[in-house]
Amino acid sequence: MSTDPWGRVDDDGTVYVRTAEGERAVGSWQAGEPEEALAYFHRKYDELAGQVQLLEQRVRGTDLAPAQAEASIVKLREAVADAHAVGDLGALTARLDGLTALVAQRREELKAAREVARAEARAVKERIVAEAERIAEETTHWKSGGERLRQLVEEWKAADRIDRVTEAQLWKRLSTARTAFAKRRKAYFATLDEQREGVRATKEAIVAEAEAIADSTDWGQTAAVYRDLMQRWKSAGRASREVEDELWGRFKAAQDQFFQARSAVFAERDASLAANAQVKEELLIEAEKLLPVTDVRTARGQLRHILERWEAAGPVPREHRDRLEGGLRKVDEAVRKAEDAEWKRSNPEARARAQSTVDQLRTSIEQLEKRLAKAQAAGRAKDVKEAEEAITARRAWLEEAERTLAEFS
Repeated sequence: MSTDPWGRVDDDGTVYVRTAEGERAVGSWQAGEPEEALAYFHRKYDELAGQVQLLEQRVRGTDLAPAQAEASIVKLREAVADAHAVGDLGALTARLDGLTALVAQRREELKAAREVARAEARAVKERIVAEAERIAEETTHWKSGGERLRQLVEEWKAADRIDRVTEAQLWKRLSTARTAFAKRRKAYFATLDEQREGVRATKEAIVAEAEAIADSTDWGQTAAVYRDLMQRWKSAGRASREVEDELWGRFKAAQDQFFQARSAVFAERDASLAANAQVKEELLIEAEKLLPVTDVRTARGQLRHILERWEAAGPVPREHRDRLEGGLRKVDEAVRKAEDAEWKRSNPEARARAQSTVDQLRTSIEQLEKRLAKAQAAGRAKDVKEAEEAITARRAWLEEAERTLAEFS
């Protein structure tokens, strides 16, 4: 009989392995020495131990799924229990028990991680749904709103899945929001189409009016009508881009036709009026020489003669009209002011009022001087002061009144 710490070979060639439960036959060996038999079955044990070691490395060093790891442990545990090998099978079983506990811990960790991931995914999807519902209810930027809803759907697809019931409820809300947005957008554009149709009809009427008067030669009245048509065009709103462009082209063409014809007529007229402008330039120079006015009657007579020649000269080009008319108006105003001043100086009623004011102030000063003398003689200081102040004030008024009276001399 050959013996080994973990097994033996019986006289009849039966090979046994020692376990905690006792000996168990694992095979027989009929040829060769018992040591050779034990060596053979030791190699079987080493192969089995290698499989356990490999599984340990996979469990500890990789992200092997717990279910797959448990299946491998069960398979190896069965292999160890029925192993035709000689060695410390109990140690292999203990190592497998340790792996079982490690895999159970790993399973709990993965479960907790999945719960965290589900909570995060739920928060992400609730945020996606809330934003979609806000867009469906509030957004009026239809293009950017629609694009954002498409992005939210892609974000939903990229997010982790959550429990089936919550997933279905949130997806239903997201779909409802998208549908509500689409309906609201459709209703808006339907209303917009109606409005644009009304704008189109209004602007077609405006264009028809503009085209009807494009050949008019009533320059002033027609220009006013075109200004009114332009205001009506601006306040009418906008039609669709194609209709707007087409109608605006027609309106602009009619307007340009009229104003170009008017400009041509005015240009021809202005050329014929250039000589009139030269005459009025010379008359303005002559009129400006009357300033400053020293002899009102002579100035008015000369200005009257200039005005007669001015009217006889006729109209001038528009670009000269305001400057020439304004210059002559300034001369006329200066002469009129001189006439007003002359009238005031020669007005007998005004002169009489000025003389009366001077006389009254002189009389008042004489009376105050007498009162002052009496107060000084009596030693009444208060009365002296009041009389002196009153005399000073009235003398100042007298100087002003005398200057006014002098203007009438």
